[in-house]
Amino acid sequence: MKKLVALIVTTAATPAFAASGPFFSLRNTDFVVLLGFILFIGVLVKFGVPSMLTGMLDKRATDIRSELDEARALREEAQSVLASYERKQREVQEQADAIVKQAKLDADAAAEKAKDDLKTSIARRLASAQEQIASAEASAVREVRNTAVAVAIGAAQDVIAKSMTAAEANTLIDDAISEVSTKLH
Repeated sequence: MKKLVALIVTTAATPAFAASGPFFSLRNTDFVVLLGFILFIGVLVKFGVPSMLTGMLDKRATDIRSELDEARALREEAQSVLASYERKQREVQEQADAIVKQAKLDADAAAEKAKDDLKTSIARRLASAQEQIASAEASAVREVRNTAVAVAIGAAQDVIAKSMTAAEANTLIDDAISEVSTKLH
């Protein structure tokens, strides 16, 4: 309050020295303006305008401080969320790397198993082919033998038929019939 009065006196005194005539006269415009200003300041002080202004400024400062605190809290929360997401991203990346590594190992194992299965299958097919070849060979040998036997029998019949007489043939037939009848009874 003392500062306000000192301010008024210093501002009022400066124009008063420049005016002519007595300062404390209602004809002096500077004095009238000073009185109006002092009256205006008095009315403002009477109705508590300065305390209202300081209250409003204090409220505004409090609001700004709370907004700054809220912004700081939001910033810290955002940083913690960002750190959490970065940590999760690293974990997911590690899991993805582990999955890729395991998939490569599984693929290598499957390839090895497929090679082993292929080798086993080839070995079985070779064995089966060798058995079929041996069977075909035995069948061909049997057929050649049967054909050789048939040819030999035919040749023997021709030789026997040419060299044997009718009496010898009748004797052989009678012997064969008696042998059959003894075996059947």
